[in-house]
Amino acid sequence: MKRTLGNGLNQKALFLDRDGVVNVNHGYVHTKEAFQFIEGIFELCRAATAKGYRIFIVTNQSGIARGYYSQKDFSALSRWLEHRLWLHGIAIDHTYHCPHHPQQQSKYGITCTCRKPKPGMLFRAQRDFGINLKRSIMVGDSLSDIQCATRAGLQHAILYGPAPHPWWPALAKAGGKPYYRASHLRAIIPLL
Repeated sequence: MKRTLGNGLNQKALFLDRDGVVNVNHGYVHTKEAFQFIEGIFELCRAATAKGYRIFIVTNQSGIARGYYSQKDFSALSRWLEHRLWLHGIAIDHTYHCPHHPQQQSKYGITCTCRKPKPGMLFRAQRDFGINLKRSIMVGDSLSDIQCATRAGLQHAILYGPAPHPWWPALAKAGGKPYYRASHLRAIIPLL
């Protein structure tokens, strides 16, 4: 589902990688039976909505290029996911995905501008919805997500995943790097 309510470039956005942030990354997740929400995702999204953020999923889906599942499979799962979030009071403005992988021999085996770490999906959201990227945040589980956010000039990039040390705080600057590390999605809420 795609909401279009932009007002200039004042809209701020919360960009979420899908596998590893919204759901547990079991590897090429493409069915609802394999989909498992990550603890804290509902609270993070509700808090973002309350603070005026629009929410987008931006996800590399090379499983399409690899032939593991189809565009139709991906679209069906995306509709199911957006509906499940809606049932929890969360509206996803749009799900952007990159089906490409340059090393695959298929119609999707191309070099593109949308595969993260390239920022093409973020720029599309900017054009489609009037998003102010300098006021926006991205949460990802890989350095390619962080590089994508940095290249697009986002306000904050957050690398989500297990704490590197037991004493590591739930949210902290990543040792002099231009991004944060978060070991729990709820810990991100104060950055909104």
